[in-house]
Amino acid sequence: MPYVNIKVTDEGVTKEQKAKLIKGVTDLLQDVLDKDPNTTFVVINEVALEDWGIGGLQVDEYRKIHSS
Repeated sequence: MPYVNIKVTDEGVTKEQKAKLIKGVTDLLQDVLDKDPNTTFVVINEVALEDWGIGGLQVDEYRKIHSS
């Protein structure tokens, strides 16, 4: 029974995009590992930019420095 957790920043991921992620991951697990889609769980968490860090910085600060 696979469990997949997808974490994304909370920057407007649509319901349709989430549905595609869930379907795509489920299909991939079925194709590659022969896992039953009916027992595959996919959870998407949206994380606020201030709650996600890269290189010791919050995402928004990291992007300011590295967006060139």
